[in-house]
Amino acid sequence: MDNRNVGFFDSGLGGLTCIIHMLKNLPNEGITYFGDTARTPYGSKSIDNIQSFSLQIAEFLVRHKNVKMLVIACNTISSTAMEYLQMKYPEIPIIGITEPAAQRIAAQSSEGERIGIIGTQATVASNMYENLMYAVNPELEIFSKACPMFVPFIEEGIINSPIMREVIKLYLDPLVYEDKISTLILGCTHYPLIADQIKKEYPHLKIIDPAEIIMPSISEMLEANDIMADSSRKTDKFYASDLSDNFVYMVRNIFEIEGMRDSLNEIELEAVDLDTLEYCGNGE
Repeated sequence: MDNRNVGFFDSGLGGLTCIIHMLKNLPNEGITYFGDTARTPYGSKSIDNIQSFSLQIAEFLVRHKNVKMLVIACNTISSTAMEYLQMKYPEIPIIGITEPAAQRIAAQSSEGERIGIIGTQATVASNMYENLMYAVNPELEIFSKACPMFVPFIEEGIINSPIMREVIKLYLDPLVYEDKISTLILGCTHYPLIADQIKKEYPHLKIIDPAEIIMPSISEMLEANDIMADSSRKTDKFYASDLSDNFVYMVRNIFEIEGMRDSLNEIELEAVDLDTLEYCGNGE
């Protein structure tokens, strides 16, 4: 048993969508989250830069915040840097969102099912979802689409707007009407924040959130390493490289959604400069 927090990190605020499922499925586990809001989006950056930024964040969470496990709550980082981080930190379990989600989705899909995957440029270019899914279910029909405008819009809070509707149609109309997909995988943890808008535009689509799919894998990894928490949840801690109003709002809104208003007083919100590891403010 281990009552240290589980570390989550993402290129920005998108990984917070994983926290919703964590609170539902593993309520005793404490959470330490880092969002690299100052350098988002990662999807258009080089693999070298993604690995370098990810190493900085992992170093902060592992060495300075003493987390017991790392969850890469970002498909871009999972697709390009997970093995790199596992090599750098062999002493703790590290799980990325892409591999377990892709394998579980493929196993649960019907042969010949037409599946669309949307993600950042880096995630789509890696072909990681397709390779993992075809290995499990080679009879699937998979179509991928990079949607680079989604993340910056979501980070700016541009979600329920006519502009977002037009961007959704720009990217998804070809998948829906030309490729004739019936299932859509949200291959970026930012994208569940616009899932309602996507569903409104394409009500017949089955929409899959990998952040929900990987929760059994996280639980299994905690059990396998004998590091499940054995007491009530501790203080949740949320860090960002730029503590924007939208990030603070999203963190607090997650706890409101889960009916955990009383837990709001137990949340720590801080900004941190990864280059110096010096704190530079708080969100209180």
